[in-house]
Amino acid sequence: MRARVRLRLPDGSTRELEPGDQIGRLWTMALCLDDPRVSEAHAMVSLRGQELVLLALRRQFLVRGRPTSEVVLEPGLEVEFAPGLPIVVEAAELPREILAIEGDGVPRQVLGGVCSVVLDPTPRLVARAAEPAAARIWGTGRGWRLRIGDARPRDIGPGDSFELEGHTLRAVAVSLARAERERTAVAGGVQDPLRVVAQFDSVHLHAGDRPPVVLGGIAARLVSELVAMQGPVAWEVLARELWKDDSDKFTLRRRLDMHLVRLRRRLEEHRIRPDLVRPDGTGSVELILYPGDVAEERG
Repeated sequence: MRARVRLRLPDGSTRELEPGDQIGRLWTMALCLDDPRVSEAHAMVSLRGQELVLLALRRQFLVRGRPTSEVVLEPGLEVEFAPGLPIVVEAAELPREILAIEGDGVPRQVLGGVCSVVLDPTPRLVARAAEPAAARIWGTGRGWRLRIGDARPRDIGPGDSFELEGHTLRAVAVSLARAERERTAVAGGVQDPLRVVAQFDSVHLHAGDRPPVVLGGIAARLVSELVAMQGPVAWEVLARELWKDDSDKFTLRRRLDMHLVRLRRRLEEHRIRPDLVRPDGTGSVELILYPGDVAEERG
């Protein structure tokens, strides 16, 4: 099963899009929105590990009345490409299996977007196009490509392996259910002080001189709520701020736990310490700031 999202348009019709499909004003777009306020190529659907994400291209879109450049596509989400031009996510389907890399000295890690294999000082997989890198792996929406050094890119899939300076790495298929349970142990971690800039629908995590890590969707709202509350908050209070429906406590807890796992995984992928957000063991969730860390709230 391929990843896809079903969208309900303002006229009541529905369209299904896959990773790589673009939304914009041009007739060549996978979803053409005939409105002068929409950019020619406005946004794109992307598969990021275990999430379908909408990414802004030339102009931001509105989520809950606020402009943002990235949001996780989940059922019920409403995205406005211009005021009064809403598109609603009816369903988001993910593949049953996703690709991961493991090998000599490299623990299993699920791929998402663009990844690089770095050998110095130790072999590891980083979730960006790092410089320098021994190899890069990126998703096309329908598969994965590998380029070792300056060689010609090639397809890579489950069962394939490749060697980098004596280190053998393997591509393996991981069930989505298993990937949700696993946590990748990332060696080292970020030691630089963190600056957390919370803007409700977007959170920027600054560490040292690296480019900021940008969180969107529920992850951004979760962190922003914790920054605003300035201390531990009961899990149910936090969950009802994130989902203002009439869900029962069991459903709310399941949703919150799932998104906490996803958030920790996202932080680990970008070598941000995963204990930034954690349950405190007494029924509350808190934002953990180390000496030198700063959290800012921007409306």
